[in-house]
Amino acid sequence: MNSNGKYSLIFNFLFTVFMLAPLIVVIGVSVTPTGYLEFPPSGFSLRWFQAILDNPEFIEAAWISLKLGICSASVATVVAVPAALAIGRERFTGRDALQGLFLSPLTVPTVVLGIAFLRLLSLFEINGTFIGLTLCHAIIITPFVLRLVLSSVIGIDQSIEKAAVSLGASDLTVFRRVTLPLIMPGVVGGWVLAFITSFDELTVTVFIANPSTTTLPVRLFSHITQTTDPLIASVSTVVILFTVGLMLLLNRFYGLDRLLIGESK
Repeated sequence: MNSNGKYSLIFNFLFTVFMLAPLIVVIGVSVTPTGYLEFPPSGFSLRWFQAILDNPEFIEAAWISLKLGICSASVATVVAVPAALAIGRERFTGRDALQGLFLSPLTVPTVVLGIAFLRLLSLFEINGTFIGLTLCHAIIITPFVLRLVLSSVIGIDQSIEKAAVSLGASDLTVFRRVTLPLIMPGVVGGWVLAFITSFDELTVTVFIANPSTTTLPVRLFSHITQTTDPLIASVSTVVILFTVGLMLLLNRFYGLDRLLIGESK
């Protein structure tokens, strides 16, 4: 029996169209043969995808964003996992304050964060460096990893770990062979969300990047300020397809349901 009524189905359909419409427009503009933004396109051409290959600045910026996303997401995960275990299991003085500290980047405007990071990195003379970008991005995306890992930690049956301890397993062995596999959906989901957030970060990066560490979003923003052509749409389409491919790959080998809500296959 269908639990969704007619109006509910109509609402879901309209909401889906509303969410997908911008992506469809971007993809449509990317294959236009003209030299200006046009939708619907008057023809089909891959000239603007070829233009990406002819523009080494965009390719270099994409590699920087990719490496930055991987490094910052990994750093954020290393920090968030032990923090989530401590916050989710222990009761100690300052626990709520510690959790608020880790989640505070979500409450501070990105412009304020950008100015603060610019000042901080300048004091340590690492402004514009890849290390400085990685640390700043890691701070911004740690809350996303923490929330997902914390959800997994709270749902763990600690009797399994106690059984492992009673059988003689050390703390490290219990974590590596029992705890970590149980929270892995939250860890992987948090890492993926953190990577996507870092890859797409613009506002903070504008303040702390320099020409040698220009990320793809900053390069796109700089290009838009100078000219508006379908090259922007073609680059955006590649990013969209890359994200969709990543999600399909994760769903094939791990399962998006486990990543998002922790269900087991």
